[in-house]
Amino acid sequence: MSTPKSAFIDLITKRRTQYALGSDLPLSQAEVTALIQEAVRQAPSSFNSQSSRAVILFGDQSKRFWAIVMDELRKIVPAENFAPTEGKINSFAAGAGTVLFYEDQDVVAGLQKQFPLYADNFPVWSEHSTGIAQFAVWTALAEANIGASLQHYNPLPDAAAAAEWKLPASWKLRAQMPFGSHQGGFGEKTFMDDSERFRVFA
Repeated sequence: MSTPKSAFIDLITKRRTQYALGSDLPLSQAEVTALIQEAVRQAPSSFNSQSSRAVILFGDQSKRFWAIVMDELRKIVPAENFAPTEGKINSFAAGAGTVLFYEDQDVVAGLQKQFPLYADNFPVWSEHSTGIAQFAVWTALAEANIGASLQHYNPLPDAAAAAEWKLPASWKLRAQMPFGSHQGGFGEKTFMDDSERFRVFA
């Protein structure tokens, strides 16, 4: 069965993981910032909690973050095995910037107190919120022809990043998204068989 024509499906199909990043952007830093902010702003959240937070780093600030990650990784990865790790981190640092995605735990705790019946669910729904925000930003960047990938080095850099950029203690780092110009192509994306993934009843 063919997929109906959809501009939205075309757009999310364009969103791919890009590890080969460069520093040249098709938009100004101000335009990229506005794009990221609006994507996060429009991303839905449970009870309209708006718990998602984003730290947008450009240039040397982004490189500083990946230097922090590198330093933390050196503490746990054996030196003789570090070359592949170093290459990967350097590929992220080579981009134009990085978005750090946070969830404000004060918001989550406030909702738990306000709605105790759902207390156990709010941390889960917070994770849903950040996932949606991450996807929204990634797709918005893809539409602007900006490459990106989603990384999860937390909690290794959490404390140092919070200190470096003087972030509130209630902000919990959930993911990192290095972004920049496309310096490489993409391989073929494969999909599992629909019969293993979907059930349709009518």
